[in-house]
Amino acid sequence: MTTNAAADEPTPRPRRRAPAGAAVLREDVTEAIRAAVFEELAAVGYARMSIEGIARRAGVGKTAVYRRWRSKLHLVLDIVSALAVQGLPAPDTGSLEGDLRLLYEVTSRALRHPVASQIIPDLQAEAARNPDIAEALQKTLREGQDGVASRILAAAAERGELGPAVDTDLALDLISGPLYWRSVVVRGPKPPKGYLGSLARATAAGLKAL
Repeated sequence: MTTNAAADEPTPRPRRRAPAGAAVLREDVTEAIRAAVFEELAAVGYARMSIEGIARRAGVGKTAVYRRWRSKLHLVLDIVSALAVQGLPAPDTGSLEGDLRLLYEVTSRALRHPVASQIIPDLQAEAARNPDIAEALQKTLREGQDGVASRILAAAAERGELGPAVDTDLALDLISGPLYWRSVVVRGPKPPKGYLGSLARATAAGLKAL
């Protein structure tokens, strides 16, 4: 009796096709769209920004944008919220005044960037009309800055430069308020030489007095 070897071989299982919409989203395309959003916001503002304009600037089709975000609102909220997660690098100079000065130098450069200086005021105006944008903008401007400032306060307390009973909320406002007011609200010119050092010194003295 002859044995059919082919009959003993397992039957190949048909390949399953990925369900519709399950395609892997290319990261380079996603990053191109994110960059295009910043450029489009700076060029035309949120109110006039469109998915068509973003797609054109990114060099992709509208479908590529809609695969990732349902609308321009969701797109902007996602990007603005992501900024808060990225935050700023925590300084580690060994002193409270040194950490504050480095924080102010990095923050000042970021706020004076042409794109940021155009986008933030525009989003602030939209935030007055749209609670979703207001919430996301607050998350970005507060959590990103406060996360770094909190680590600066904790390090200063460990070194004995600050007492353990410092009012954290007041301290965070004292750290973040002056530079934000000058750069975003008043939109003043580039700080003069020595200004950031003086601000860091005055802020450190104020924190130690709390």
